[in-house]
Amino acid sequence: MKDSTVRATILDAVSDAELLARTGVGDTPAFVALMQRHNRRLYRVARAVAGNDVEAEDIVQAGWTHAFAGADGFRDESRVSTWLVRIVLNEAFGRRRKERPMIEIEKLDGRLAAEVIAFPSSRGNPENDAESAQIRKMLENAIDDLPQPFRTVFMMRAVEDMTVDEVAAALDLPQATVKTRLHRARARLRKALEQRLGASLNEAFSFEGARCRGITERVLAALALATPDGAT
Repeated sequence: MKDSTVRATILDAVSDAELLARTGVGDTPAFVALMQRHNRRLYRVARAVAGNDVEAEDIVQAGWTHAFAGADGFRDESRVSTWLVRIVLNEAFGRRRKERPMIEIEKLDGRLAAEVIAFPSSRGNPENDAESAQIRKMLENAIDDLPQPFRTVFMMRAVEDMTVDEVAAALDLPQATVKTRLHRARARLRKALEQRLGASLNEAFSFEGARCRGITERVLAALALATPDGAT
């Protein structure tokens, strides 16, 4: 157990590219470390497209199986994180196309102003925990109500803090389009929430602890890989 814990600590310092390379030659602990490093981002991206928790987790699980299968074929043409996001987006959009046609961005209201939402932090005060949780839920619901193209860009850029370049590359969009959708998403949220928000986006759509472990374990089971001793 001690050796496994030490190895997990060592893997925390290994680059994404090296973890993926090790995954490609069957290094299960490296694959687990890669999954746990990126599960939250991929979940948030998947949820932005799917709009619900259950399907988002299914999408991430499927995405990881695709990533595992293609690990030995990865080339350094993009960052590993961008490659993983694109895999999950392809899975999510593929499912969406089977369900209904995509919303055309041109049909959405183009009159919204490009305003910035302020999200003052309320962390550090235990008395505000319940209120903060309620506000975070309100924020999540408001994000869910955004049109999917806006929601996806907002989740990737504002919530997950990806750069405009990373979002544009992942979605295969011009940077100007990413900025426009982000501005419109912010304007819609501002209009919907008014002055009722006081929570930080950092806590929205949490994907830590048991949920992160659960999806990691399901991916390993689907691929018939043994869970490394001490993996968390």
